Amino acid sequence: TVEFTLPGRIERTLRARIEPLSTRAADGTAAVLALHDLTAAKRSEQMRADFIANASHELRTPLSTLIGYIETLSGTASEDAEARQRFLGIMHDQASRMSGLVDDLLSLSRIELHEHSPPGGRVDLATVLKDVADTLALDARAKGMTIALDLPPAAPAVVGDGEELIQVFQNLVDNAIKYGRPNSTVTAKVPRTERGPGPLSKPSTEGVVVVAISDQGAGIAREHLPRLTERFYRVDAARSRELGGTGLGLAIVKHILNHHRGALTIESQAGKGSTFTVYLAATPPAGRGAA
Repeated sequence: TVEFTLPGRIERTLRARIEPLSTRAADGTAAVLALHDLTAAKRSEQMRADFIANASHELRTPLSTLIGYIETLSGTASEDAEARQRFLGIMHDQASRMSGLVDDLLSLSRIELHEHSPPGGRVDLATVLKDVADTLALDARAKGMTIALDLPPAAPAVVGDGEELIQVFQNLVDNAIKYGRPNSTVTAKVPRTERGPGPLSKPSTEGVVVVAISDQGAGIAREHLPRLTERFYRVDAARSRELGGTGLGLAIVKHILNHHRGALTIESQAGKGSTFTVYLAATPPAGRGAA
């Protein structure tokens, strides 16, 4: 019995068991080989370890802050109404930050658990993008911004999971609003191409659907681009926390796209903004089955 890992974009762990037959079979078979896919079990073990490590690290600061303010409110500030209101506001922000962290960590864990098994559903991207734009319109208006959708008359459907793809584009558009300049425009364009990067590099009869989310922000220095999808990697940690970021949004995007066998590219120019481009496999027209 031997365990081994198949390398690749999505690693798979297998256990092989080989048993020789006491006598050869009529067709000449001399041994039996059984393969068991352990990927899900191994991922579950790794996720538990990662969750504990990440949660303990990221939750330590807001927990310490909460404890400190609770002690202050119980002591010297117990009779100070103005201080009490200010501290309660800070405590609410820290508790909200912890809640967001836990939600994102759980979401990431769920996605990673099934990352090795791609979804096979059919998703209408136009509907997904319109829902995301409607959901975030209020946040955009608060900064004087608009969300512009540049969709073809008949936007193609893609192979995927609708809820996960909503999460992808909600994270990307939300980031564009947070880091875009006030009174600017966040755009979502949906061109079509025959191929994309990585697993979508081979020509496809159905083609590849491209969704490009662009902001008009300060841009991101080139040296940061390769690390943006790492867990808890922040270009400006203080600003990210101030804007309510958990440092997990782009990691979630990456793992969902891995699950979909899609891809993400990031381009940015200082002073002009950034473009996050998602590539997904298109489906055939309805009635012909999934690609």
